[in-house]
Amino acid sequence: MRTRLRRLVVVAAALFTAVASLPAAAAGDRDRRENPSYGGLSATIRYTEYGIPHILARDYASLGFGEGWAQAADQVCTLADGFVTLRGERSRHFGADAAPDGSLSSAAGNLSSDLYFRGVRESRTVEKLLAEPAPVGPSREVRDLMRGWAAGYNAWLRQNRITDPACEGAAWVRPVTALDVATRGYAIAVIAGEGRFVNTITDAQPPAGAASAPRTADAEAVSRAARELYGTEDPRNADMGSNAVAFSGATTANGRGLLLGNPHYPWQGGRRFWQSQQTIPGELNVMGGSLLGTPTISIGHNAHVAWSHTVSTGVPANFHQLTLAPDDPTVYLVDGKRERMTKRTVTVPVKDGAPVTRTQWWTRYGPLVTSLDPRTPLPWTTTTAYALHDPNAKNMRFADTGLAFSKARSTGDVLKALKRHQGIPWVNTIAADSSGHSLFTQSQVLPRITDELAERCSTALGRTTYPAAGIAILDGSRGDCALGEDPDAVQPGIFGPSRMPTLKDAPYAENSNGTAWLTNADRPITGYERIFGTVGTPPSLRTRGALEDVSAMAERGGLTVRDLQRQQFANRVPAGDLVADDLVRACVALPGGTAAGSDGTPVDVSEACGVLKAWDRTTDTDSRGALLFDRFWRKLTQSVPVAQLWKVPFSAADPVRTPNTLNTDAPGVATALADTVTELRAAGMALDAEWGDHQFVVRGGQRIPVPGGADTLGVWNMIQAPWNASGGGYPEVVHGSSYIQAVGWDGGRCPVARTLLTYSQSSNPESPYSSDQTRLFSGEKWVTSRFCEKEILSSPKLRVVRVAEHR
Repeated sequence: MRTRLRRLVVVAAALFTAVASLPAAAAGDRDRRENPSYGGLSATIRYTEYGIPHILARDYASLGFGEGWAQAADQVCTLADGFVTLRGERSRHFGADAAPDGSLSSAAGNLSSDLYFRGVRESRTVEKLLAEPAPVGPSREVRDLMRGWAAGYNAWLRQNRITDPACEGAAWVRPVTALDVATRGYAIAVIAGEGRFVNTITDAQPPAGAASAPRTADAEAVSRAARELYGTEDPRNADMGSNAVAFSGATTANGRGLLLGNPHYPWQGGRRFWQSQQTIPGELNVMGGSLLGTPTISIGHNAHVAWSHTVSTGVPANFHQLTLAPDDPTVYLVDGKRERMTKRTVTVPVKDGAPVTRTQWWTRYGPLVTSLDPRTPLPWTTTTAYALHDPNAKNMRFADTGLAFSKARSTGDVLKALKRHQGIPWVNTIAADSSGHSLFTQSQVLPRITDELAERCSTALGRTTYPAAGIAILDGSRGDCALGEDPDAVQPGIFGPSRMPTLKDAPYAENSNGTAWLTNADRPITGYERIFGTVGTPPSLRTRGALEDVSAMAERGGLTVRDLQRQQFANRVPAGDLVADDLVRACVALPGGTAAGSDGTPVDVSEACGVLKAWDRTTDTDSRGALLFDRFWRKLTQSVPVAQLWKVPFSAADPVRTPNTLNTDAPGVATALADTVTELRAAGMALDAEWGDHQFVVRGGQRIPVPGGADTLGVWNMIQAPWNASGGGYPEVVHGSSYIQAVGWDGGRCPVARTLLTYSQSSNPESPYSSDQTRLFSGEKWVTSRFCEKEILSSPKLRVVRVAEHR
């Protein structure tokens, strides 16, 4: 195999249309001609349609080199901006008040982000994790990948001129180290834990005096904030989400598995996906999407198995309520013994201003925090404080888990990888394989909080927050409230693999960010601890719609990859199917065709009745009525409590079909319709405007209509965009469908795969690959995956680049 691939590369080299490697070799210098890396790192990158690189290397370090080079070629400014974050230098270059890049947390301002990451650097947090032997620390292969990635990124910077106006000539674009790459992995691991609390970690300061002692946390407010942070399927918290479904061979045309992955991630910034194929002959061959700045495939497929991830309902962090020493608020008591908090005094340089120095306070549990969000204090008084515990702050195993997935030959191997590495921080895993197996597992790193422990050790606040949102607040003064160990767990204080909700070989296994309970409506999963999620609670409209769709597909059977493609772009609006007919009847029955708006003004809504009746119940770009319904539904669900919205309430015995039947007698229904008509007319938007005229992105000065719809509508092809009436409606996508893959097998050596990177490979507007796949997405078209050598070499767009270090 190695010899065959080498020969194919030589043949492909004759097709070079661009070479980005080394200066011309001296005549007669055979070593330069045959090995342009001179014994250093090198890789061959074969580009096919849409700028997708197929990276071929002889070992892991060289593979990382090719990956780092190719990512830099497409995303140098986004990557460089992210490394500024990881070095704690955003305030230095952009100012303390400028917007962050979002690679850690969109809620963290520059100054807080810098203080946090400088603290991570100066405490050598990542270095200590890297020093751990595998599987607790990274394997040799992953270390080589990180080292190679940094070298490849740096080589690209040395050998190329930046043309992206976002960072052309910028002083903050600098070489990186393997430690920077490792810190990127660390940042990904803590996004849902410490990453959510960066502001309050860096703001927490001891009380000024005794006057603060009477303050206590408001249990109702804390519980509400907890639900908004980690509440089940709460769309207010959805800056990331996903859908995925795996079908077993019992449902497919050929008895082999199928997988449709549809992660919902940001369309800008450091949490974008980037697509590539990684090949080490005889060792590794995988294709998929990587999170920027990481050297392994995050979501993808190989010749035997395909997998995707969905953001889970598991709560990856908890709190410990501390009892403080009477004479010192920086000393806490555990079993009556004094423990002094650890101080991290960090100084951050600020552009056009004085450096800022601030002290962070850390305990055996984790950092001190003083709020759940800006509205909800957890006061640090003279008697009480709160520490955040995030077990992913000790997790450097994400890359090894992804690498093991990349080598898997079955869903069983995927489970083995999860059992060995236990490195998935905040997502579920859904997989299918060529033998017809399907898999769902919520195997993630969670604090080992059993329901029994929460019952025994929760504080008064925790007795409210744990049932409501799965956030445990434990009594930190008691040693018997420690999280303990599972015998099969790779680190203390987390659940072992045997405790993870898992469903194997069901006809379908589907997740749309709901709990494990309804992975398959006919085979509900129960028996897991509350911290993983709920059982018997109302699913979101997106989960309900997905279960309706995929269960019907499974029952019909005979499925192929084409069926997955149709499901991705069906753009069905479950909310519309549930309520539009009732709404139309209520609209037609309004006296005089008018309804009172929220200000009491009568509004003629008769035109809206006809538009809603004719609407096709989709968010296709040419759908007329989608805009009207979307704006109506948002106003209605924000103003009318769920208990008043439906005539038939939720039933755990029929969770996919309940609640249902719009309560048109609720006064808010007519009001929301009147307000929507007023809003659209004031903005100059026709009630029957095509959806794509008002949900779009602008690339190269041209509008590109965007299909799909908001989470609140329940659309599988989820797109979130902020409303901007003066800008045309929804003029920029914030997050939603990103790296999409539909994968199956037909018995041949090459998988049958269709992919789409919705926002395209490059952020550089000068690149030909900055909007090409976005236009495909607009037209609901796909990229045919070129996985096998014959497919790569037959590409009419083949461009081969040999990259190497200069030595």
